[in-house]
Amino acid sequence: MGSEGPIPAVTIHVTGFKKFHGVAENPTETIVNNLQAYMNKRGLPKGLVLGSCTILETAGHGAVVPLYQTLQSAVIQDANVPNSGRVIWVHFGVNSGATRFAIENQAVNEATFRCPDEMGWKPQKVPIVPADGGISRIRETSLPVEDITKSLAKMGYEVMTSDDAGRFVCNYVYYHSLRFAEQNGVKSLFVHVPLFLTIDEETQMQFAASLLEVLASLY
Repeated sequence: MGSEGPIPAVTIHVTGFKKFHGVAENPTETIVNNLQAYMNKRGLPKGLVLGSCTILETAGHGAVVPLYQTLQSAVIQDANVPNSGRVIWVHFGVNSGATRFAIENQAVNEATFRCPDEMGWKPQKVPIVPADGGISRIRETSLPVEDITKSLAKMGYEVMTSDDAGRFVCNYVYYHSLRFAEQNGVKSLFVHVPLFLTIDEETQMQFAASLLEVLASLY
């Protein structure tokens, strides 16, 4: 009986993005930079470990190496922690036209950028991972998106599920992350947030904290 030890925690690693074309101040950079302090003040739910909080370049192909270094470092780091249990990646991105939060269900193997990314890359109908086949290939998260959305809506947040993460950098990162998650036995989720002009910073911080609590409660 006594040999089972404590229940493994859920470790959640979080990423946001820097500024990009048309968005001088990316709310996800603020959210992710402030999340650790915010969660410490609020109190981490039992069984939740907040791992790394990383700000990614808003770029596709040119930023793929640091993206993989970020994803890989967490797997190595978690392997060194006894009872580290489950690992979830949560990627935050901004949708400047949105009026509510969106929990993204899937990513598509297609990079079609409407404007160049921050490293000047502007692909059109290019497969993100050629080894995966054509641009119609879809990868879905293994997390229960509908349940997560319902839980957050019950808390009073303006939130919806989405099957379209666009074709820009958000979708690009999510696709790589879902592929990495499948290969490494972890989970990945992408969340689009509006601008702070649409939903203020404090509400967005509360939303991010609530999302982590919901994810921790799944296990």
